[in-house]
Amino acid sequence: MEKIVGFIGAGNMGYAIGGGMVSSGIVKKENIIYSDASDERLKKIHEEIGTKTSNSNLLVANESDILFLAVKPDMYPKVIEEIKDYVKKDAIIITIAAGVKLSKTRELFGKDMKVVRIMPNTPALVKESMSAVMPNEFISQEELQEVLVLLNSFGKTEVVSESLIDGVIAVSGSSPAYVFMMIEAMGDAAVASGMDRKRAYKFAAQAVLGSAKMVLETGIHPGELKDMVCSPKGTTIEAVKKLEECGFRNAIMKAMEVCEQKSKDMSK
Repeated sequence: MEKIVGFIGAGNMGYAIGGGMVSSGIVKKENIIYSDASDERLKKIHEEIGTKTSNSNLLVANESDILFLAVKPDMYPKVIEEIKDYVKKDAIIITIAAGVKLSKTRELFGKDMKVVRIMPNTPALVKESMSAVMPNEFISQEELQEVLVLLNSFGKTEVVSESLIDGVIAVSGSSPAYVFMMIEAMGDAAVASGMDRKRAYKFAAQAVLGSAKMVLETGIHPGELKDMVCSPKGTTIEAVKKLEECGFRNAIMKAMEVCEQKSKDMSK
């Protein structure tokens, strides 16, 4: 791709996305430019990815054919107000923010724009993100495919209706935190049984990674995969019984419910 890809915001997500594009060969490093208020962040990105950097949001907005707004949701009004008169007429704007609807982005720009709202997650750092993709009505199929190529460079994608965004945030955007907590708890238990911590986390994390791959690659229902591990009167069914007694599944579902509600509240 020969287009210029810009990032306003050089935090972890922007860094992960740009790094994925460069390492996959989708975009040349010289065709990516970042802006950020932090010189330290810009220096890190330039040294590790080799892209262009600038302290000027206006410069990035003016040069970019595809522009990622990779700042916190509460920064969107300020940033868009600053750049809205400098963005190229046919630029594709990609937003990455909980609570900022496509209609809100249009309102902030004050005009019709080509906008794609995405909701990736932090595994983008290891090119295993799951990204929900929501284009507005001004994005053509060709442009959407172009965006999907970029996003697939750091994980997997699904085009969804924006009406599903709150559920997406609960099941994907925020869920790495739930998984990290489970891995930490599994590691703590292994340490309590006598294993060193580094090895305990390796065993726990690899078990989660392998289990996830089984779900994705076999297409077998997770419940059936669970049953395959549970031998009669065995160790696993005893552990599953205790998890049920402690409300394991209910706790996860309740956590996702409050996560989804918080996302809805942020959109109001």
